Amino acid sequence: MKWPKWLMMIRHDTSAYNALRGKKENDPLYQEFLKYWESDPDSKEARGLARAVQKKFALGVGDAETALADAEGRQAFETGVALSRGELPDIVFVSPYKRAVLTLDHITRGWPALAEIEPIEEERVREQEHGLALLYNDWRVFHVLNPEQKRLRDIEGPYWYRYPQGESVPDVRARNRDWLRTVTRDFSDKRILVVTHHLNILAMRANLDRLSAEDFIRLDEKEKPINCGVTLYRGHPDLGSDGKLLLDYYNVRHYSSM
Repeated sequence: MKWPKWLMMIRHDTSAYNALRGKKENDPLYQEFLKYWESDPDSKEARGLARAVQKKFALGVGDAETALADAEGRQAFETGVALSRGELPDIVFVSPYKRAVLTLDHITRGWPALAEIEPIEEERVREQEHGLALLYNDWRVFHVLNPEQKRLRDIEGPYWYRYPQGESVPDVRARNRDWLRTVTRDFSDKRILVVTHHLNILAMRANLDRLSAEDFIRLDEKEKPINCGVTLYRGHPDLGSDGKLLLDYYNVRHYSSM
């Protein structure tokens, strides 16, 4: 079989950006901004509110350096404890982004046997690059202050739209597909764990299950990967001439709620 014995994907623990976004969504300033976003995004009032939101909710670091919201990594630790009852992977990949590396550290605290495996930092499983939009910390704010980008996204849709100096969804799928070629070439019949990001998990699902653009958008809107959610594909050597990876489960939570 050319495929791994199993391929497990884990999204990183809640990041500082995730926590900031949750705080922002409950903030009266942001709620006021959203009203103008829906009713009159080209207005002077919308632009003023967008600048105020940008200033109030600036993270101040690049995406690769964004850390976890919880220094103790409770979600990742509890996930590691739960997974330690199962099989140990042969290979561990991790996105080089800080929040993914820290997540793996905390998973390993809960699953000490993982420390025996030297992780491979893999750039191809990093998060989607948002380019210039990163300076705004919110795609709606970015589009209000850059109305041509809003018009472009409205025309192209969220799947095909490419952030300036960043990536589109197909760009992420392309590098994910390239990584899967490496996996099938070098790690066939191995147990593989990868600690990665929201959009890369969806890209992997789209590539392995041959999802359309419409399927991808539906999955992102209705079944978005949760922080520390675990997804597993199992290899079936009896299917086809080279075997096949089939989805065993998706987006399972192994930690308690707050």
